[in-house]
Amino acid sequence: MEGALLRAWVQRGWLAWLLWPISLVLHALVMLRRQLFRWGLMKVQRVDALVIVVGNVVAGGAGKTPTVISVVQHLKAQQRKVGVISRGYGRQSDACMEVTPDSAPAEVGDEPALLRRATQVPVFVGRNRHATATALLAQYPQTEIIVCDDGLQHYRLYRDLEICVFDDRGCGNGWLLPAGPLREPWPRVALPPAGQHPSRLLVLHTGSHPAFAGFTAHRSLDPLALRQDGTRIPLATLNAPGTPPLMAVAGIAQPQAFFAMLQATGLTLTQTMALPDHYDFDSLPRSIHEGYQLICTEKDALKLWRSAPDALAVPLVQTAAPAFFQALDARIVEQQAATLSSPHGHKTS
Repeated sequence: MEGALLRAWVQRGWLAWLLWPISLVLHALVMLRRQLFRWGLMKVQRVDALVIVVGNVVAGGAGKTPTVISVVQHLKAQQRKVGVISRGYGRQSDACMEVTPDSAPAEVGDEPALLRRATQVPVFVGRNRHATATALLAQYPQTEIIVCDDGLQHYRLYRDLEICVFDDRGCGNGWLLPAGPLREPWPRVALPPAGQHPSRLLVLHTGSHPAFAGFTAHRSLDPLALRQDGTRIPLATLNAPGTPPLMAVAGIAQPQAFFAMLQATGLTLTQTMALPDHYDFDSLPRSIHEGYQLICTEKDALKLWRSAPDALAVPLVQTAAPAFFQALDARIVEQQAATLSSPHGHKTS
């Protein structure tokens, strides 16, 4: 069913038309919710920090998490104090908590666990993003910029900047879920009460063929695979004579894309196993991969290492065009200047 939907979202075939009436209901609900924020019946809340929301309007992985990582690393290189908040999709609790190096992905979510490992900045998870950002600032009051992992449609948290990520699918067939891949209409009409404005939106394309205007980012696999103990091994050695056959597993939104990238490096994959996004790997029988060298994404490895400590993770490296970071820096400076000149600043409301 998932595969059929993904194919239907590319063009307006019979399945998309069959689901189209349902998408009209979603469209009406999306518009009603946005209007309630315009009328002030639903409240937007601010925090005392500049907020950058990174997300997408299409269902499925478009490169959001690698974008968060690259943005945080860029800001860290400028000696800025950065924190990250996330809902922590798929975790066992909705409680607001800090992600530590020892946090289990089941407790905090696989993507927040990866963000903490990759960025080494404070990461907090919680269902209510305003409360989560407030908790982060209470624990780390020196934080000047909060990067929100996902949440473009979470209007309760005021945002100063937005980064919307697209891949080669673009907007697909242009319809909303479930007839198409869109969570909201695109191009969209900005919602000023939530901080949205066309000048404060950056569009980043992570695919090879951008569907419309925006900045671009290149994605590739790290040439070194990562062991659980942190040591690395060149990918080029994994198919050497005498090495076990490779089985690639992926519990991400687009597993076939990961397999194709592995094969593009020259690796021969004896077996591949595509699993649902955010798969926990606890139910993966050892008999399935016994005799193979398991290879997986860095996000999956944080869960897979519990049952298969010899698995190798291959990090995804995303490099955005310099113009993207120049635009990001310019907008941060503009927003910080506007905040300083405001008599209200960004105090919590």
